[in-house]
Amino acid sequence: QVQLVESGGGLVQAGGSLSLSCAASGRRISSYTMSWFRQAPGKEREFVATITWSGSDIYYADSVKGRFTISRDNAKNTVYLQMNSLKPDDTAVYYCTAGQRVRLHIRAEQYDYWGQGTQVTVSS
Repeated sequence: QVQLVESGGGLVQAGGSLSLSCAASGRRISSYTMSWFRQAPGKEREFVATITWSGSDIYYADSVKGRFTISRDNAKNTVYLQMNSLKPDDTAVYYCTAGQRVRLHIRAEQYDYWGQGTQVTVSS
């Protein structure tokens, strides 16, 4: 089993930046596909970004492309999400997730482990 703990969320004005971290424990994440999803109240959980086990393949939702950067440090067993130029529509709980047999990375049901989430609030 893998335990995931997100941190770094908070309140920021539109145009500002936040950096999220996802610390994994229980197993090494070097062989896992790691992703970030987010969920706003009353909305379905939506895909944000994916980084594969090698770090060579990275995918972003169109809504965050050019503003967010996902990265991983397997030695530290940690995944990051750098968020720049934040918009009010980015307000959501952000979840870190890990999967070993991920083929459709934008589908939440593809993943095996989830963190508890960290709140990101962007004011107008």
